[in-house]
Amino acid sequence: MATNPMHQFEVYRIGPEIKLGEIDISFTNASLFMLISSIAILFVFNLGTKKNSVLPSKIQLLAELSYIFVSKMISDTAGSKAKPYFAFIFSLFMFVLFCNMFGMIPYTFTVTSHIIVTFILAIFIFIGVTVIGFIKHGFGYLKLFVPSGVPVLLLPLIVVIEIISYLSRPISLSVRLFANMMAGHTMMKVFGGFVISLGIVGGWLPLSFSVALTGLEILVAFLQAYVFAILTCIYLNDALNLHH
Repeated sequence: MATNPMHQFEVYRIGPEIKLGEIDISFTNASLFMLISSIAILFVFNLGTKKNSVLPSKIQLLAELSYIFVSKMISDTAGSKAKPYFAFIFSLFMFVLFCNMFGMIPYTFTVTSHIIVTFILAIFIFIGVTVIGFIKHGFGYLKLFVPSGVPVLLLPLIVVIEIISYLSRPISLSVRLFANMMAGHTMMKVFGGFVISLGIVGGWLPLSFSVALTGLEILVAFLQAYVFAILTCIYLNDALNLHH
């Protein structure tokens, strides 16, 4: 019997039920892998920065390359004004990346395949960037919705479009990550089911597709973390530099 490819996304409780009023705050498999990802990040960067040597170890090299990569990404997209927010962008990128990569290991759980997780991250970014924009520019931040050089007759329509585009940011940011991770893992599970169903003789073709798809999904896992972080930088750039 074929395994349901959606079963891998099931969230279940680990340990006793914990409730805060009517809200269930029990520890789940999603919580577990978010915790594992966070601990893994701390472990890698603690180990990578403990002994800085001229000839770096592999973990030190990984830590340094990650730092340089995110630093350059912020400088290229948001400029020098965004440097105070480096720690947040770096933590966000590494958290999404590690969650994505842990999800590639068999019998684990892909945290970012759930819309509630990606949406909470996206709405937090949206609110934070909006608050930064108003702190930096006051009500002048509303100029973001009034592009320069637009004819007066078209201005009401353009303003409405700009507002809708701005408010849709957390939706597009969260859905992009969730949809890519969920679709990729579903396809991998489907092809894996074909391999089991067809056996050794007939399963070589879906097996080759599974291997290729796994490699592609690892690339997608990195790219989606990058896209999530770079879009955050672009939104931050709008709030700091107010291009309109």
